[in-house]
Amino acid sequence: MNLNALSLSQLPNRHFQRELKFKLYSSRGIREYWIVDWRKQQVQVYRREQASLKLVATLFNGDKLSSPILPDFTCAMSTTGYAYAQLFN
Repeated sequence: MNLNALSLSQLPNRHFQRELKFKLYSSRGIREYWIVDWRKQQVQVYRREQASLKLVATLFNGDKLSSPILPDFTCAMSTTGYAYAQLFN
């Protein structure tokens, strides 16, 4: 499937999580990568375009996350900064 979701949870580790893991996943062929930042209450969605991951969306409250890799999946962003997932058949 090649999908990875990352939560930026610890401040000292943020650089490692955001920069180094991103480079690693991009070089390893991950097709989609989500960065969940609960402090900013946003989700950044990166998808593989040619040889690297590119930012395709930044989602906020009221937006819905979906993925071509998971065709029956949607995730609504809520006002509390948490995401609620629902699978639709």
